Amino acid sequence: MNDFIPAPRLSVVVPVKNEALNIVPLLEEIEGACAPLAPFEVIYVDDGSTDDTANEVLAARATRPWLRLVRHEASCGQSAAVRTGVHAARAPLIATLDGDGQNDPAFIPKMVAALDDPAIGLVAGQRLGRKGVAKRWQSRIANGVRGRILNDGTRDTGCGLKAFRRDVYLRLPYFDALHRFMPALVKREGFLVAHLDVVDRPRHAGQSKYGLFDRLWVGILDLAGVWWLIRRRRRVPVSQEVL
Repeated sequence: MNDFIPAPRLSVVVPVKNEALNIVPLLEEIEGACAPLAPFEVIYVDDGSTDDTANEVLAARATRPWLRLVRHEASCGQSAAVRTGVHAARAPLIATLDGDGQNDPAFIPKMVAALDDPAIGLVAGQRLGRKGVAKRWQSRIANGVRGRILNDGTRDTGCGLKAFRRDVYLRLPYFDALHRFMPALVKREGFLVAHLDVVDRPRHAGQSKYGLFDRLWVGILDLAGVWWLIRRRRRVPVSQEVL
């Protein structure tokens, strides 16, 4: 007889690409940080890895019934991996973090607690002390341009550490680099965006798998498209059936 696994209240989605050496160290941290939030599940989305990433997750799953693995046949990017994980999730609340260990899972409980306010649709991590001068300046430029155009009130949209309502995410239009525009689009849906300062750590092992273009220039067409969507948003009527 299979052990009964209760429906989770939180799904932690972790997009990974060739992060075999980082799976176990990060997973142990997630397990410890989320213990007070049980029942929870962790969904690793393997974005077309060519190393032992999938095998490491499968080995860890042998003693963790709440751990799940979803695989992309080919790499589709970080936004696609997050989307796959959210669609697979069984919980109403989602937390995301990068699979390289730079995001500290210890912040997840505080982010989830902020979602007790039904008006908040997204809690966005805001990195402090970013590692690497080049990354820091790239982030400042990209976030500065985006913030001036979209006025989304968010200093750092590139942080992978986020918590949000699954139903709110599923309302958002999907496109590549969606994860960098979530604050503006969540506000478009009528929800508040909360912010939490988080620590940026060195990665456990390996090198960044998503390139300079993804970190710096979010895409002029994407930025223009989101700007257009925000201005095309109309008031949604509140309605009820009259019996």
